[in-house]
Amino acid sequence: MKYIFLILIFINFSQAAKVNYFEEVGNHFGIDPLLLWSIAKVESNHNPKAINFNSNGTKDIGIMQINTIHIPTLKRLGFQKEDLWNPRINIYMGGWVLKRCLKKHGLTVNGVTCYNGRINNNPYGLKVIKQLKKVYSKKKKDT
Repeated sequence: MKYIFLILIFINFSQAAKVNYFEEVGNHFGIDPLLLWSIAKVESNHNPKAINFNSNGTKDIGIMQINTIHIPTLKRLGFQKEDLWNPRINIYMGGWVLKRCLKKHGLTVNGVTCYNGRINNNPYGLKVIKQLKKVYSKKKKDT
């Protein structure tokens, strides 16, 4: 019985390792998964345990650095603040935030910059686009 349990755990971990949450979330929200991946690279260097304490008292949590101002939305969806440590939930929240920004500003530098909060005098979108170009360049070389 103990061995069956261990085999089931192994199978679940093996299947989980094959899941690409950026693709899953990108498909769900109609966003390029590589854009989500690039945001996570800029935000946390893909660290699901990343945390940032902001001067305004809020925190940015997890791989996509979801700001605690989004906790009410998270709760309406049935989750708690602690759930932001789960990369899948964190990436979904990141997709939700980005989708709202893209609806407001379009697929533009401002649309991407909006993910970071303020738009004026903020180089954030350019950083993400630079990262995205690196990803596409590498992908093109690999094919």
